[in-house]
Amino acid sequence: MRTDLAASYGEERLPRYTSYPTAPHFSPAIGADTYAGWLSGLSSGASASLYLHVPFCREMCWYCGCHTQIVRRDELIAAYLRTLRSEIAQVAETIGRRIKVEHIHFGGGTPTIMAPEAFAELMAAMRHAFFVLPSAEIAVEIDPRTLTADMVEAMRLSGVNRASLGVQSFDPVVQRAINRVQSFEQTASVVDMLQRAGVNGINLDLIYGLPHQTVASCLDTVRRSLELAPDRFSVFGYAHVPAFKKHQRMINEAVLPDGLARHDQACAIANALKEAGYVQIGLDHFARPDDAMAVAFAERTLRRNFQGYTTDKGEVLLGFGASAIGHLPQGYVQNEVQIGAYAQRIAAGGLATVKGYGLTDDDRLRADIIERIMCEFSADLGDICARHGAEPEAMLQSASRLRPLISDGVVRLDGDRLAVANDSRFLVRSVAAAFDAHLDPARQLHSRAV
Repeated sequence: MRTDLAASYGEERLPRYTSYPTAPHFSPAIGADTYAGWLSGLSSGASASLYLHVPFCREMCWYCGCHTQIVRRDELIAAYLRTLRSEIAQVAETIGRRIKVEHIHFGGGTPTIMAPEAFAELMAAMRHAFFVLPSAEIAVEIDPRTLTADMVEAMRLSGVNRASLGVQSFDPVVQRAINRVQSFEQTASVVDMLQRAGVNGINLDLIYGLPHQTVASCLDTVRRSLELAPDRFSVFGYAHVPAFKKHQRMINEAVLPDGLARHDQACAIANALKEAGYVQIGLDHFARPDDAMAVAFAERTLRRNFQGYTTDKGEVLLGFGASAIGHLPQGYVQNEVQIGAYAQRIAAGGLATVKGYGLTDDDRLRADIIERIMCEFSADLGDICARHGAEPEAMLQSASRLRPLISDGVVRLDGDRLAVANDSRFLVRSVAAAFDAHLDPARQLHSRAV
């Protein structure tokens, strides 16, 4: 991998392209009435995925970029979950039928902060409101420091079959600097509990670019993580945006790795995981060769949504909870971020949507191009443009940011087919950004490209 390119492009602030257009472009012009119309207009054969946002933690990790808050009183969590169940019922009523569900994802925050019986009630509410297929993937994000045996049992009884465990780093110096002290033994115990309960899909989340992190500490974390034999790894670069996430000001910027150091860490982690037999998938995922995500990558059916890379082929993502984002064929919707205001909207009998984005034909075309670049490191512009009734030449002419990437050898263009060079794949976001008609480089809203 080329360090000269990391130096040239690595400091750019770019989206991760879990949607296009990205969330900063959502507007109040799309509200609850629009969302209701989109829901009631879903085709009879549509199936959906569900995302449930639980915005609570017991303590704040200083690197966190999520919409979450610290809570000590379980009554606040219970009240929020009652609101969540009401929202599920309202959305299902607006759709007007029990739509099929193929994927359910609990995110946060810490979803397993809720009481085990509350988790079971929430799953029962979803099964009542929607037709959750027997084959559905049901995934839960987990903080190993707080998971209990009772919650694992509730997950087993509710059909959970995938768990994503936050690790970030096993280096105690890094852990203290990010306010997340979590031993390897604690994590290993949770993996064992989950597998004994039949939750066999195990993901581990790692982060590079954290304070005091080095290549050596990253590799040590990988070595210890491999002992747990997960199916998948997610490896993210830390996004330091203290202007938007005030708790990140607790991190000493003087001990953050620079762009080249982040590049070296990312490369070291990727190489170690590939040497261990994992397939690199897109920007930041790794999976065993027989895992469904690796198969989807090989078969060019991999998709990208707000949870990152996914095998989910559906066009409908219903988001529940404060700040949750949904995606329908017509566009994107986002709920009220503030928990109290979210609860008031649902209590009043309406939907909690406060902003969104209605897709244009040009957005759909560019979204398809960007998704293929992010998922496959390539895009057949001729084929994609033909499906959208557009000309690839016009699309290439509009992508002025592509020219220096071609000159620098990051991108190869063979007729209408674009491909990211193997040694430049770490710059895939820079290539995708060339087709982003909404990108404003002057607004520092995103994480660094490397």
